[in-house]
Amino acid sequence: MKFTKMHGIGNDYIYIDATREAVQDPVRAAVAWSDRHFGIGSDGLILIRPSDIADFEMDMYNADGSRSAMCGNGIRCVGKYVYDHGLTDKQQLKIATGAGIKTLDLTVENGTVRMVRVDMGAPVLEASKIPVRAQAGPVVDEPIIVSGQEYRMTCVSMGNPHCVVRMESDLMELPIEQTGPAFEHHERFPERVNAEFIRVLDRGHVQMRVWERGTGETLACGTGACAVTAACVLNGWTEEEVTIHLRGGSLKVAWDRAADRIYMTGPAVTVYEGEIDEPCE
Repeated sequence: MKFTKMHGIGNDYIYIDATREAVQDPVRAAVAWSDRHFGIGSDGLILIRPSDIADFEMDMYNADGSRSAMCGNGIRCVGKYVYDHGLTDKQQLKIATGAGIKTLDLTVENGTVRMVRVDMGAPVLEASKIPVRAQAGPVVDEPIIVSGQEYRMTCVSMGNPHCVVRMESDLMELPIEQTGPAFEHHERFPERVNAEFIRVLDRGHVQMRVWERGTGETLACGTGACAVTAACVLNGWTEEEVTIHLRGGSLKVAWDRAADRIYMTGPAVTVYEGEIDEPCE
């Protein structure tokens, strides 16, 4: 089976053209292929499928085989894949996801896509829709006890649930291998959660580390960067347009409050292509 390894600022996935190839068991394939020692190595598997309601559909699986509705870095690479592989000649695309249809604007240089701007839609702030166990309404700067320590969280859904926590200490000293899972599996998050730990550098720049449910720490998370931007604006920490600095690189994110739309811009990169057998029983 032909595959393409791609990444958006270090958030890497295996891409399969499911308009031409059939993956019989994507859950098993995601687990086997994502293994960084015995497989290709990735944060998950993305199948690019045909769609009756958009130009293409993004079908995404985390490294543990769990389904994910949306990935900001992943969808930018979907845009690059379909254009670079000649599946479309459009420079504005509609991609169906588990979180609705997203609009992509492609920046093409010398015949290939370099940057992609994604209309990520409106941030979801209602507690029951994120979901997070809390009183009705936005969960902004609310206390949460995790492993015996109190943190302040702001919760946002961008098609998947996010918990944003502001830190004052050096983020690189954060023991995220212990803290991340404690947030992910906390009882207040009935569908688990992606945890973003941030340090506000100034009103236009934010540093971020992320623990993604079903995957662990990743070098970047596009939906997480959008959730962080919303959280920063809600708390009055930054302007509505910010640069989010992640371990794998930077994303520019803007929340148009009047239209209630979040826009994310960043690169998409092809690493290599190859062939692999689908895992057997």
